[in-house]
Amino acid sequence: MEKNSKLPPGFLERCIDQAIGRTKADLVIKGAKFLNLVTGEIAQSDIAISGNRIIGTYENYDGVREIDGRGLIAVPGFIDTHVHCESTLVAPSEFDRIVLPRGTTTAICDPHEICNVLGTEGLSYFANSASVLAMDLRVQLSSCVPATGMETSGAELRAGDLLPYLSHPKVLGLAEFMNFPGVLHKDPVVMEKLYAFSGEHIDGHAPKLSGRDLNAYLSCGIRNCHETTSLPEAWEKLRKGMHLLIREGTVTRDVRTLSPVLTPETSLQCSFCTDDRNPLDIFAEGHLDYLVRKAIASGVPMLHAYRAVSYAAARGFGLRDRGLIAPGQRADIVLLEDLESCAVKRVIAGGRLVDEIDFAARNIPAFVGLNSMKLDPVSAEDFIVPASGPTTAVIGIERDQIVTRHLTMTLPYQNGRRQVDLENDVLKIAVLARHGKNRNIGRGFVKGFGFKNGALASSVGHDSHNVCVTGTDEAQMALAVNRLIELGGGFVAVSNGQVVGELPLRMAGLMSVKSAETVRDELQALRQATSQMGCPLAEPFLHLAFMPLPVIPHLKITDMGVVDVDKFELVA
Repeated sequence: MEKNSKLPPGFLERCIDQAIGRTKADLVIKGAKFLNLVTGEIAQSDIAISGNRIIGTYENYDGVREIDGRGLIAVPGFIDTHVHCESTLVAPSEFDRIVLPRGTTTAICDPHEICNVLGTEGLSYFANSASVLAMDLRVQLSSCVPATGMETSGAELRAGDLLPYLSHPKVLGLAEFMNFPGVLHKDPVVMEKLYAFSGEHIDGHAPKLSGRDLNAYLSCGIRNCHETTSLPEAWEKLRKGMHLLIREGTVTRDVRTLSPVLTPETSLQCSFCTDDRNPLDIFAEGHLDYLVRKAIASGVPMLHAYRAVSYAAARGFGLRDRGLIAPGQRADIVLLEDLESCAVKRVIAGGRLVDEIDFAARNIPAFVGLNSMKLDPVSAEDFIVPASGPTTAVIGIERDQIVTRHLTMTLPYQNGRRQVDLENDVLKIAVLARHGKNRNIGRGFVKGFGFKNGALASSVGHDSHNVCVTGTDEAQMALAVNRLIELGGGFVAVSNGQVVGELPLRMAGLMSVKSAETVRDELQALRQATSQMGCPLAEPFLHLAFMPLPVIPHLKITDMGVVDVDKFELVA
């Protein structure tokens, strides 16, 4: 239930009368079975609904409206425990429209992508959007804007900027505390936020953190982590009471690896999240329904998979009004044709059939951040890398991970400049500040993009979202960046001196103002273009977007230069 929400007069009296059978229920699912996530049984029962609340199970009911549920199995609505709607590349209203029919009835978002560009304007946009959506979108207050002091963001949010939003009915607490080095080193700005939100829900972000460092991090009241990528890491976090958010995004895919931790003992301490999942994957594979399918296919018992995607998720975030098919719970119900394949047939959200919801009638807030690219045109000379010798740190891409390797390589060297090494798949990479605060350009090298001719540029660059570009030569890198400026943000692919693919993202340089279907088609064309360039990565722009994230090990790059994340310092 939303904070400060008041039940309308007579609501409870109607629930009582309908539950007892004095009057007909507003809506009854007849003849279906449902999965009881407490007992594990599959029960045959009517499910009676009054308004947005379940009021009857294990009994027969008559309804003003009745749904034929014969041959279907009801499960609680799915809860995405950590998502950045911006990373779906569409507005929250489009996210709502495409994931709700796939069973995601609640999502807990952190709008720190748009907040790093627009500050409180972006946060207000998300809070206002959440208030009018058909799904229940909950907002966490972005804790790391900027994520670190080694990058230039468009805004800074201190504790005093965030606290006024805490009373908003859609706000749960403080979003992922990415700056775990700042926690461990007792950074004053970090400590200010932890004190300000003491006693509130605080999300975590602690890749590879273990031992006493993990103890210290958890001691500050941080409750969960979605950055776990190995079984030893998962078990340590579970043993120390951390709620594990098992992620399956577009780049980072952890469900298969982490599925062994979903046991009878731990399934109530584990949930699912998508984090960063683009429309191509949502349309082709699904949303949380895909994660459930994949978990079951990986050997997770069905009961534990469905507990994780609803009941455990609700309890982990204090949403005690949902997650079960039971009287008194919110009427978020997914009707499945088959449990094992999580084949969604119909969805009920807050007591409403989703296929009857008029998404076009929502009073959606106006788009924001349509002029966020405050970057002057560049030239090839801007990407020259002067150096005192040929040996340097090189970012090594790990497929299906946002963790990178810290490589040391000897590159071609001429006239005091380091060059690309195409034979060894080493390209130039640069990050350009785009928020109008300075003209910083961080320059370095990256291994793993695979193409031999061209450049890729993106205005999506987690989390400060400066422009990131990689390429085989300076001229094509400049061409890609200048086209990106003309678009007002987005993705651009260049090959043989020509723009061969692009996707405009006009809203804060992060989201399209077009439909999800249009974005899907444009992404598909862009994927084909990068494949024809010889790039072996399925989603090169998402890998590019994570190159500037200096809180994910091991080597990254920002507008200030190459960052050794393990040492949490810029590389000289």
